[in-house]
Amino acid sequence: MPADRPAQLSRETAWLLPLVLPVALAGTATVAAAAVAFARTAPDSSTFLGLGALLAASVIAEALPVPIEGVYVGATSLATIFLAGTAVIYGWAPAVLLGFLAMVIVEAGRRASPLRLAYNTALYSLAAAAAGLVAHSTRAHHGIWLLLVRASLGAVAFYVVDIALLSAVVARSSRMWLPAVFARYLRTTALPFSIMASVTVLLVETWDRSAPLAAALVGPLVAIALYQRSVHRALEAMRLARTDPLTGLGNPRAFDERLQEELERAETAQAPVALCLVDVDDFKQVNDVYGHAAGDVVLAEIGTRLRGSGEAFRLGGDEFALVLGGCDEDEARAVGEAVVRRVVGARYDVGVTPGVSVGIAVYPQHALDRKELVQLADHALYASKDAGGSRVEVYRPEAEELAELRRLAHGPDRAARLRAAASLAHAVDVRDTYTGSHSHAVGELAAGIAAQMGLDGEQVELARLAGSLHDLGKLAVPEEILQKPAALDAAEQLVLKRHPEIGYRMLESLGIEPVATWVRHHHERWDGGGYPSGLARDAIPLGARIIFVADAYDAMTTDRTYRSAISRESAVAELERCAGSQFDPRVVAALRRELAATERFSA
Repeated sequence: MPADRPAQLSRETAWLLPLVLPVALAGTATVAAAAVAFARTAPDSSTFLGLGALLAASVIAEALPVPIEGVYVGATSLATIFLAGTAVIYGWAPAVLLGFLAMVIVEAGRRASPLRLAYNTALYSLAAAAAGLVAHSTRAHHGIWLLLVRASLGAVAFYVVDIALLSAVVARSSRMWLPAVFARYLRTTALPFSIMASVTVLLVETWDRSAPLAAALVGPLVAIALYQRSVHRALEAMRLARTDPLTGLGNPRAFDERLQEELERAETAQAPVALCLVDVDDFKQVNDVYGHAAGDVVLAEIGTRLRGSGEAFRLGGDEFALVLGGCDEDEARAVGEAVVRRVVGARYDVGVTPGVSVGIAVYPQHALDRKELVQLADHALYASKDAGGSRVEVYRPEAEELAELRRLAHGPDRAARLRAAASLAHAVDVRDTYTGSHSHAVGELAAGIAAQMGLDGEQVELARLAGSLHDLGKLAVPEEILQKPAALDAAEQLVLKRHPEIGYRMLESLGIEPVATWVRHHHERWDGGGYPSGLARDAIPLGARIIFVADAYDAMTTDRTYRSAISRESAVAELERCAGSQFDPRVVAALRRELAATERFSA
């Protein structure tokens, strides 16, 4: 909040003062000593002219830093060349004064804070003094090679003091370990420094021959700085276009491109590619309880823990992906299990420990193309979440018919797709605990009800198909729930209630609407108290209302492991009692007519 801002700044200032104050005092003393020493040399006009040119070059170079990837402050300054060169050419005192003035001019133009101004001017003053003193130690010697040595040593001295003081303030400000910051600076700036040191040598040698000629070095250096800045901006724009800003992982665009590249490489090399989809369990509760800011912290930390497991991407919200080139099913499962362990076993700053569900599919073992690979990994992901989360599920075709249905999905023959879809009902009945063929029975009864309601032949056949597929989503429900010999507890009921949505996802891409939608809504109640969408009355698709009644009737008249079947008369009476609240009264009436017409029930 705005009211807290001054207090926050004062705390930061107090934290930095133990470092900034002694450095600033040392810099001030060095500048004062340099001013006295320079005045005693009684410099002539040519000296002032040369120093003025070097000062101008230093200011331009400092105002146009060269961006370097991986450097905490983001860039390095070519001013090192001119300040270290000044130390060799004119001595330590002029170099100190130039470093001080250059930084005052640049930082004043940037409207830097007093704390930053004091530290940076002291930093350049002390670095220039070091360069001058080292170069002065060999000044009694003459010759071109010794001149080059002096220039090299002066540049090294300037660099060492500069990087040491810069690392110190960055480490203290960011609460990082100083040796680690210093090592990273050395690693990322060693090559740029070596180039600047060689240019410093060139500047000193050229200046010794002709000062105006040496001044011509400014133009190429400025051009190089500007070019590097433009290249860096272009690369940064490209990186941002492919990077999620919160986690630093690849975004959906980068994911699509990378997955396609891996699939093409795999097809050429006849190698597998595994796709792991990762979803944070109950993430909405994190946002609701701790706030969205805390949720962002959790997502960022999970993104950090996904690095190193493969090429990681954030697809949006709390969804992530790992593309594992060359990994088969077993290797991908091991990676997924490691991800779950790292996420669940970590400590988070916001005080919450989230879980993650992982779904895996492998090309070409499970899928034949990119779209199918993503769909099947998504099915496996939902199977993981339906099983309780914080676990890994690898896609498993539940029946040969399902593979056939996937092959037919993109074909032009709708009738063939419908026949293949109908054959899936057997896979559901094999796993369920009903006696007989529940899916087939519901399909036949739904078709009869549809005919009694005056629907045309195509709609009757669609009702038959939807009725036979209404429990398709149970293929993803654990068998211990489906085969439990007692009533389900609340948690188990929640898992079971997800089967309409799972069935819908399995059918939606197969081009057999409205069957998929009817399957999705076949547990909606007439009064709006059903699931998954809480639809009411005529907002519920008629096909779904028909399936709901047929399913309820067959369930009541079929033996279960935890209760016996009731009579047909009692089942119809129960349906009529709930008509207008749970069931559509018109569908219940049509059921009674169908049963009477087929002599399954006598009034």
